[in-house]
Amino acid sequence: MAAGSRGYVNRRLHSLLGVVPLGIFLFQHLTTNFFATRGPEAFNTAAHFIEGLPYRYVLEIFVIFLPLLFHGIYGVYIAFQSNFNVNKHGYFRNWMFMLQRVTGVLTLIFVAWHIWETRVAVGFGWEELNYQLMEDILTQPFFFWFYIVGVLSVTFHFANGLWSFFVSWGITVTPKSQRIMTYATVVVFLALGYVGVRTLIQFAYGV
Repeated sequence: MAAGSRGYVNRRLHSLLGVVPLGIFLFQHLTTNFFATRGPEAFNTAAHFIEGLPYRYVLEIFVIFLPLLFHGIYGVYIAFQSNFNVNKHGYFRNWMFMLQRVTGVLTLIFVAWHIWETRVAVGFGWEELNYQLMEDILTQPFFFWFYIVGVLSVTFHFANGLWSFFVSWGITVTPKSQRIMTYATVVVFLALGYVGVRTLIQFAYGV
């Protein structure tokens, strides 16, 4: 396969994995965490239900970790290959292009730390996945704001990535359809961002 064709396939695969399965997992993860707003018992029940899923490790490896590894590493490669022209052409889409790359790097850092702090620590038996674990983390001011930035980066990156996905896969090809998709992805970002931040506030402040 020629280098150009390989790059095209890699970018398409990178885009696809960001929506399926990683986008679906993001919805599931935020929804599970949002049970915290109903109290510790509700969150613990939801978290333990996920822990008890059949074929859990197979799902984690092939639906989450391997897609995340490819999407993250190739995404960083794309970010550092990009030529930002915001100062020269201050159009909305150029800003979105820049923010997509910046939030991609921030997302990778945040997700790597979050996996280490929760999934790896729980897997080795150092911690138990429950409400108390997240409360202990998020009542520390530094980590609370680290998670705020991380969650907003993740949700923006996904929502704005949806716009790029629909364009690159030929779903929205007209200016009007792309404009409508812009409004739709803003709603997606605001909705997911609210769910994520509201959950963090619950863990940190109990409200």
